[in-house]
Amino acid sequence: MRKAAEISTAFADRAAIKGHSSFFLVGIGGAGMSALARMLKHRGLEVRGTDSTESEVTHALTAEGIDVRIGHSGDGLGAGEAVVLTDAIDLSSSPEVQRATLLGCPMFRRSQALGWVLEGHKVIAVTGTHGKTTTTGMLGSALREAGMDPLIVVGASVPAWGGPVVEGEGPWAVVEACEAYDSFQYLDPTMVVLTNLELDHVDFHGNYENLRASVVRFVEKADCLVYCSADEGAREVASLAGVTATEYAQEDFGGKPALPGLHNLLNAAGALIAATLAGADKDLARRGIQRFLGAERRLQILRENPKGITVVDDYAHHPSEVEASIDALRQKFPEQRLVVVFQPHLYSRTAGMIREFASALSKADFVAITDIYPAREEPMPGISSGLIAELITKPVFYYPSRHFLPEALYNIAKGGDVVVGMGAGNIGEFAPTFSRLIDAHERPGRKTKVLVVFGSDSAEREISIHSGRAVHKALLAKGYESRLLDLTELLMTGGNLRGLLGEERPDLAFLAVHGSNAEDGTTQGLLQTLHIPYTGSNLLASAVCMDKQMTKQILAAHGL
Repeated sequence: MRKAAEISTAFADRAAIKGHSSFFLVGIGGAGMSALARMLKHRGLEVRGTDSTESEVTHALTAEGIDVRIGHSGDGLGAGEAVVLTDAIDLSSSPEVQRATLLGCPMFRRSQALGWVLEGHKVIAVTGTHGKTTTTGMLGSALREAGMDPLIVVGASVPAWGGPVVEGEGPWAVVEACEAYDSFQYLDPTMVVLTNLELDHVDFHGNYENLRASVVRFVEKADCLVYCSADEGAREVASLAGVTATEYAQEDFGGKPALPGLHNLLNAAGALIAATLAGADKDLARRGIQRFLGAERRLQILRENPKGITVVDDYAHHPSEVEASIDALRQKFPEQRLVVVFQPHLYSRTAGMIREFASALSKADFVAITDIYPAREEPMPGISSGLIAELITKPVFYYPSRHFLPEALYNIAKGGDVVVGMGAGNIGEFAPTFSRLIDAHERPGRKTKVLVVFGSDSAEREISIHSGRAVHKALLAKGYESRLLDLTELLMTGGNLRGLLGEERPDLAFLAVHGSNAEDGTTQGLLQTLHIPYTGSNLLASAVCMDKQMTKQILAAHGL
């Protein structure tokens, strides 16, 4: 995320990119940055980059011949390279920024590099508060079906296209243009499609008037505007911008898109009008839109089972988007219970929309909500997901840590439920993990997984080792999937905790430990923190029982 002062001082002019043949992309694993990496490589330029974590995207880039390093260190960055940064990179702490400054390498925003790559194309820029990704995909699909072979750049991977970019050879480029941090101002559009406009990105724009003024400035760079007449914000921009404007409404599509919901019918109508203005045959364009099955994390169905649990992944992170997504799911699954697992995105967005989020989420049948994803923001005192949960009128659970959501939801969900992970932060990990968890639990012949905890660091360690091994052997003989774990050894040697988390976590821990730091609530407390059920007394009872005198007093007080 960017501040206005950073934008004006830290980055070189877009024109300074010309002449560079080597590019170093920081945050290369994101959808937008990976698309840019592929586009630069497609044009014969040298591309390298870094990202904080491995992912399917980084593996794919490596397989395509792009050098990707995991971890931000500044190593490998050479003099003379153009350094391109995603807006999520903090300039003050980035090792790559420090290295680039030391070497005198020019730095550019991703949107600057994108604008440079698009030079020479007739650009259709799709912008708005909601629906940019889907509308861009629909419009790109329309032009492809009409034989116009466009370059398409979407803000998320499109499974049918194998990624977020399609390298067409035609004159048109269809591009998702984000209004956050004024990033779209580096594009040179021929046509702008405006889906809608609401207050958002208050951390940068401050208020609605500033946001609207930014969109008007962008629209006025184009020859024409295509806008949604049903949206007040879009109508305002159309009235203020001095360009030719064409409106669209839901009835303009004249058909039914593959994607559910009124909002997607509006997206389809906008895409169709823009495609025909660009010269596409209307019937072919409509067919292309109807064949578009969506982008990743846009009401993406990962697992569909009418009698079991259906799992959906969705990017909605604004109250209007949450409501539209829930309405669309109601349309597609009218008889099924809808369970929404939501993570708010940004403190600044959440602070002013607590009631709106609660109202939108209350349209679901059951809500699980986790802590706010802060991105680069510092926590705001008094602002938390709990405030939203308190106002939701449907059954709701607040899980401060997202890590326990898959297991918790598996215990809550019932056959026939539709469970949707929703939000723009790392909640994107939930739906795939949850889907795999269901598959693992429902695998034919699955055995109950028991973790036998033994060892510890008490004087009775040797006894614990023998009893733990005996229990482990007995469990295997009984047909359980058993695994031994010495917690003390694991924790004191910096061991990997993966066996206690995620898809590898046990169904139950059998405690074969003895003595202090074992039977006194210490081990029990750790397992409770990890939400792993265990045998024997709970934490409090274990702690009390280690004090023999206190135990006698309590028993005597109860007549025992």
